[in-house]
Amino acid sequence: MIDDSSIRREMQPNSPTMRELAMVLFRQRRVFAGAAGIVLAAVMFYAIAGAKYQAQMEVLVRRGRADAPVTDQENAPVDLTRLAVTEEELNSEVELLRDDEVLRKVVEDNNLENHDWLRFLRPGESHAARVERAARRMAKKLEIEPIKKTNLIAVSYGSADPSMAAAVLRSLANIYLLKHTEVHRPAGELPFFAQQAGESRDELAKSQQDLLQFMARRGVVAAAEERDLTLQRLSEVDAGYRQTRVQLAEVGSRVQELQALLKVLPPRTTTQVRSADNSDLLKALKAGLLELELKRTHLLMQFEPTHRLVQEVEQQIKQTKATIAVETLNPVRDETTDRNSHYEWAKAELERSQVEMKGLEARAAAAGSEVAAYQSMARQLGEDAIVQDDLVSTIKIAQDSHILYVKKQEGARMDDALDQRGIVNVAIAERPIAPALPVWSPWALVMIGFAAAGVAGAGAAFAADHLDPAFRTPDEVLGYLHTPVLASLPKRSIKGLLTGWRDVS
Repeated sequence: MIDDSSIRREMQPNSPTMRELAMVLFRQRRVFAGAAGIVLAAVMFYAIAGAKYQAQMEVLVRRGRADAPVTDQENAPVDLTRLAVTEEELNSEVELLRDDEVLRKVVEDNNLENHDWLRFLRPGESHAARVERAARRMAKKLEIEPIKKTNLIAVSYGSADPSMAAAVLRSLANIYLLKHTEVHRPAGELPFFAQQAGESRDELAKSQQDLLQFMARRGVVAAAEERDLTLQRLSEVDAGYRQTRVQLAEVGSRVQELQALLKVLPPRTTTQVRSADNSDLLKALKAGLLELELKRTHLLMQFEPTHRLVQEVEQQIKQTKATIAVETLNPVRDETTDRNSHYEWAKAELERSQVEMKGLEARAAAAGSEVAAYQSMARQLGEDAIVQDDLVSTIKIAQDSHILYVKKQEGARMDDALDQRGIVNVAIAERPIAPALPVWSPWALVMIGFAAAGVAGAGAAFAADHLDPAFRTPDEVLGYLHTPVLASLPKRSIKGLLTGWRDVS
C-alpha cells in the first residue's frame, strides 16, 4: 500500500536545509570546481595582464569675463546677476569636451589610431576611418561628469600605459581650450559690429529728421499731450452741452405747464364782496303788515274769522310776511373785481421762460458746434499722435540698436584683447599626471576573484543539479512515481555488493 504520510510529506515541500544545499554542492563538485576555476583564472589573468591606470584632471568653469552694463556713469557697476555659472553652461562645456573634432585631434596628437591590435585585419582602411574608430574607443574610455554643487568638471581616462593616459588628458586640455575660445569668440565680430554701429547711426539720424519734418508739417509738438488736453476740454464742453439740453427740456416743460395754466385761470378776480339789507323796502313792508294786522283786528270785531273779508286780509298778511322773509334771506350784494394775481404771475413767468428758452436754444447750438469742433480736433490730434508715436518708437528702436551695437563693438574689442592674452572663462584646475597605481589593486582583484569564483561555481552546481533527471532521494521517487520505496542503498554499497558478486562468481 502507498504510505499516505509519505505522500503528504511529498505534497507539502519544505525549504531546503543547509545539509541539502551542501549535498547539492557535493554531488556536483566537479561542475563547481570547473566553473570556479575558470572564473578565478580569468580574474588572475586580468590582474596580471590587464591592469588599468586612470589619469584624472579637473576643469573649472568661471565668470572671469563678465560684460559690464552700458550706463551714463563714468564707472559702470559690475553685473552681479551673471557671476553664477548655470547648469546649462556646465553641460555645454561637458559636451564640448566630448566633441568629435576635439577627440579626433587628440587621437592624432597621440597616435592612438596605430594602437589598435585589430588594424592588421583591415589593411585597406583609410587613415580617417582609423582615426574615427580610435576616437570612438577613446570616447567610451573617457569619463566626463560635472561635480555636484561645484563649478568643476571631472575628466578621467583609463589606459594600460599610465604615461599614455596622462598624455591623452594633457592633449585633451590644450585642444579643448582652443576649441572653447573658438566657439565662444567667433572671428569677425569687431568689423561686423563696427559696420552695424555705423548703419544704426545713419538710421537714427534719418528717423530724427522724419520726426522733425512731420512736426513742422502738422504744426504739433507733442500730439499726445495736445490730444489729451483737447479731450479734457471736449469732456468739459460736452458736459456743459448736456447740462444745457437738460435745462432746455426743463424750461420747455415749464412753458407748456404755464400755457396750460393760463387757459384755466381767469384774467380778473373778485377782490371785495359786501352784503346789506334793503331797509326802505323792509320798512314799507313792515308798515303795510302793521296796517293789515290792524285791519284784520278791526274786521274781527265786526265779522267772523271765516268771513270773506277777514280771509282776504289774512291772505295779504301771509304774503307780506313771506315777502319780508325773502328780503331778509336775500340781502343786497356789492362786489368789486380786479386783475387776477395768479394769472398775471403765470403770464409773467411764461414770458420769462420763453425768453430763457430762446437763450438756452442759442447756447445749446453754440455748445453743439463747439463739441463738434473739439471732436474733429481730437480725432485729428489722435491720428497725429499715432504717427508721431510711430516715429518716436522708430527713433527709440534705432537709438537702442545704435547703443547695442556700440556696446557690442566695445565688447568685441575687449574680448579680442582678452583672447590675445589667453584669458578665458575656463581653466584647468587639476593638471593630469601619470598615475603610479592601477585602478584595482592585485589583492583586491584576488579577493574579488575568489568571491566571483564561489558564486559562479555554486550557480553552475545548482544549475547542473536542477537539470540532472536522476532520482537522488526516496522522497523524490515517491513524489514522482507515487510508489512506496521498499529499500534504498547508498551508491558505494551498491558498488561493493556488485564487486562481491563478481568475486563469488
